Amino acid sequence: MTNLQFYFHDTLSGKNPSAVRVAQASKMADKSPTLYGMVMMVDDPLTETPDPKLKLVDRAQGLYGSASQAEPGLIMVFNFDFTEGMYKGSSISILGLNSVMNPVQEMAIVGGTSIFRLARVYAIAQTHWFESCLWRCYSWVQCYNCSLGHT
Repeated sequence: MTNLQFYFHDTLSGKNPSAVRVAQASKMADKSPTLYGMVMMVDDPLTETPDPKLKLVDRAQGLYGSASQAEPGLIMVFNFDFTEGMYKGSSISILGLNSVMNPVQEMAIVGGTSIFRLARVYAIAQTHWFESCLWRCYSWVQCYNCSLGHT
């Protein structure tokens, strides 16, 4: 069993956003308080600490979409590609609902590559920081704790 911890930095605004909107339900997402029907493509940095200026250990690449009409809930499909250290060249794949306003979110680890080939078990995410205006997110940081069973 391998346990990992890192911080996910998602930035939707500014000069260099790490997430961009690629699709939305026709005008529904703009009217919905939860942005229901919106899909974002991401290439987010993952760091060892909440400070985005510190060492990059990984990239989160994939997409998420607003899947709930009642509360902010994102269906997330990500590959975490390790770019440094002993896991360099390996990746893990995560799938699940991330209810960002809940104190703890649990998502499934559904696979991996290299050292993490056939990885399974779970990832626990906790929102560390969230900047928004009327549910419109501008940026957020989540701490991920991943427990991996692998070959």
